[in-house]
Amino acid sequence: MPLPPQESWTVAKPAIRAEGGIIVAQNARAAAVGAEILAAGGNALDAAVATAFALGVLEPWMSGLGGTGLLVYGGAQGEVAVVDFTAVSAQALDPRLYPLAAGTSDDLFGWPLVEGDRNVKGYAAICVPGSVDGLGLALERFGRMSFAEVIAPAAALAEEGLPVDWYTVLQIALGAAELAEFDSSRAVFLPQGSPPVPTQSGLPKRLPLPALAATYRRLQQAGRRDLYEGELAQTLLADLKAGGSVIAAGDLAAYRARIVAPLTLDYRGARLHAAPGLTGGPTYARALAALAGRISGRADAEAFILYAESLRAAFAERFRAMGHAMPAASNTTHLSVVDRAGNMVALTNTLLSRFGSRVVLPRTGIVMNNAMMWFDPTPGRANSIAPGKRPLANMCPVLATRDGVPLFALGACGGRRIIPAVTQLTSFLLDLDLSLDAAFAAPRIDASTPAVVCDARLGPGIIEALAQRFPIEMVEATVYPPHFAMPSAVMRAAEGGHVGATHALSPAAAAIAAPSAR
Repeated sequence: MPLPPQESWTVAKPAIRAEGGIIVAQNARAAAVGAEILAAGGNALDAAVATAFALGVLEPWMSGLGGTGLLVYGGAQGEVAVVDFTAVSAQALDPRLYPLAAGTSDDLFGWPLVEGDRNVKGYAAICVPGSVDGLGLALERFGRMSFAEVIAPAAALAEEGLPVDWYTVLQIALGAAELAEFDSSRAVFLPQGSPPVPTQSGLPKRLPLPALAATYRRLQQAGRRDLYEGELAQTLLADLKAGGSVIAAGDLAAYRARIVAPLTLDYRGARLHAAPGLTGGPTYARALAALAGRISGRADAEAFILYAESLRAAFAERFRAMGHAMPAASNTTHLSVVDRAGNMVALTNTLLSRFGSRVVLPRTGIVMNNAMMWFDPTPGRANSIAPGKRPLANMCPVLATRDGVPLFALGACGGRRIIPAVTQLTSFLLDLDLSLDAAFAAPRIDASTPAVVCDARLGPGIIEALAQRFPIEMVEATVYPPHFAMPSAVMRAAEGGHVGATHALSPAAAAIAAPSAR
């Protein structure tokens, strides 16, 4: 007899509508920061950057100053560009320092292990971070406000400290064993030797972040390049060297985020714009190209068989041509923004694993990425560990235009599961003509693993049809563990104005309409 659902309640976060701007993010307080930037006269890019910096304070297990990411900008007048601020390995990196361990990991689909998990945690797992330079470059090119103005709210949040609620406690508890391995990380997130506990009264409780607050204020004063060539760079390097990292001054000074042309695909009357190169973009485009003209307009068994077929084929080509990256789900964050004029931003930012490398640099308070995890530890492959190299990323922010005008900005967090989620949501919106609300409420599959993972809400007919063609795994959509990627999007509404939606089971996530500009 099958077990009843583990979580039997119904959770909903209806899409919101607004004549003006909307910010959708994984944390409501961070989204509110972006909304205030719009109210102060900023555009979508200003709001996106301010929200991203705020997220680095409010959800440090997801993203931050030590992270990496991708951004797609769509201007109301038709300009579309990608800002690539993915991480780069050190020039002095020696791949021999990551020897394969005996055996493989069962829970990571046979992924080869590295001795001591050196590519997953600790100083050897860190690559040169790109988030600060990338966000600053995007602002410089497409924003209206100054770097100091958009980072100021995040600096103020850091001075207040990290709010301790049940979800924060869950994230810290999940990472506690590995955070405890590093003195500076333990001091910040496990101040009494264990995860903090929220107050019973509901009164605010916060973990102090003095070093991180000072770093934000220094960036506000000195600008983004200070982290790569200035006073902050020297402090960063001293901490990295003390921990055994081979990242050198030349690596930081040489790092440059870059603006590149998007990868484009015409699909059902829209033009889709994704990141090119070593990202989720090419796999997303390949899957949709295989779907073109084949979806009947109904979310039936035939449609989900086509989703599974196209995604499995696209991933097979990804592994063949682009290589493999660790299949573990990453703790990524995604935000989507539209302003009153119709400019849109899709921004994905990540530390990779929960709390990245689990290293908090003591003098700057920055949680550092573990981008070495995105390399294949097996030598001689397309994505093998190498010096001065960008690893393969799963991030897939997407911007759609129609007749040259932004239509929607979309993305998700969740490692490899990002690509199937963004692919299906694109099809829901364009092939099935669902509203944004309905698209986000609809159950999905994930085809990034050997088995096709099926949301139990799909119904017996669809699940049975999938089971006849593929190995399947039935799961319940839950808050934790998150079996599917967690998306967010903004969209131009057919009747005018804008609409924004987020993943209902992401507890802190919210879509917030901007107040009227002051």
